[in-house]
Amino acid sequence: MAGNPNVGVLALQGDVREHATLLARLGAEVTLVRRPEELARVDGLVIPGGESSVIDKLARTFGMQHPIRDAISAGLPVLGTCAGLIMLADRLADGIEGQQTFGGLDVLVRRNAFGRQVDSFEGAVHVPALGEPAVRAAFIRGPVVEDVGSDAVVLAVLDDGSIVAVEQGNLLGISFHPEISGETRFHERFLARVAERTAVRAA
Repeated sequence: MAGNPNVGVLALQGDVREHATLLARLGAEVTLVRRPEELARVDGLVIPGGESSVIDKLARTFGMQHPIRDAISAGLPVLGTCAGLIMLADRLADGIEGQQTFGGLDVLVRRNAFGRQVDSFEGAVHVPALGEPAVRAAFIRGPVVEDVGSDAVVLAVLDDGSIVAVEQGNLLGISFHPEISGETRFHERFLARVAERTAVRAA
């Protein structure tokens, strides 16, 4: 894509390398973000999968919680996958005691809704906003969206009714891991949001 935007991957815990590799393959300059000054230099942020309670704890330890919240409020495009979706949710079910999120998505998300690591699976998910073919999605202890507020839009629902992808303005949250299944369209959608915001700010 034109402009080679500088996008960050929150590198506190989780599958950071997979996202960074995919974003670079799509033409982005990638910064691994662990500190507020690194966050301030990026045009968009990916919050990877991993363990959401650990990401929360490390974000507070590294002084990242409030800068990320502020950046989300200011309109920074953010893609959250699996634990990243949890971290973007305004409301959380089955979190550990004291667990917090960055928030921004007007949704209620339940952790580990698909069971334990051994219950991981792959499947085809139809995402009308992305067209055909269906997305090949890998679910690894993935969360589900149990309630969607008026500000968020549902992008994908499984056959059993589970909501697994939502969008709200510059925020995109998905339950699964496109970065390990070869699916690029969510990252392309995220980069398009980054390009739109960068163009507006440059005008």
